[in-house]
Amino acid sequence: MENRFSFEQYRSIDLAFFGLILIVAESLIVNAATFWFPEQLYVVSSVAVVTAIVMMRWGPWAAIHAVLGGIVFCFASHANLQQYLVYCIGNLFGLGSLLWFKIFGKERIRESGFASVSFGLGTLLFMQAGRALIALVLGSPLTRCLGFFTTDALSLLFCGVVIWIARRLDGVFEDQKKYLLRIHAEEE
Repeated sequence: MENRFSFEQYRSIDLAFFGLILIVAESLIVNAATFWFPEQLYVVSSVAVVTAIVMMRWGPWAAIHAVLGGIVFCFASHANLQQYLVYCIGNLFGLGSLLWFKIFGKERIRESGFASVSFGLGTLLFMQAGRALIALVLGSPLTRCLGFFTTDALSLLFCGVVIWIARRLDGVFEDQKKYLLRIHAEEE
């Protein structure tokens, strides 16, 4: 007897798996930066990468990972309430990349290396802009708000490279409904 998951169960497991990846990666990155490189002005984050991949796989469900990434970053950094608000709400702006699906379509983005990397970088830039905007609204000076772009610049390179690799792995950077249908058709 064959035991198969329902689509909803598959989605829940997949979202949980990417949530776990995000928690582990972001915790390691923040702790490494804090303990090994405390004098460095630049940071690297996995939040935009994971959010972009989940967005390609599941669409708006990526909001979970955007907020989770903010929580993990802030918790690992021993942040205050204002920083939690900045990162959790600001990261949600990364969902602005959902507009790319309406304009270009998921398949066209997935098939083009340039479009895939641009999609990932756009997700990160939306997040950075969101963080800066929320920080500005909460009273941070403009120069500090610009720091969300400059200190996180290495994340652009990290995001671009990981998205480039992910799109080359079968089914990773792909709408999961289409992926499952494709796999099912190949099995028959």
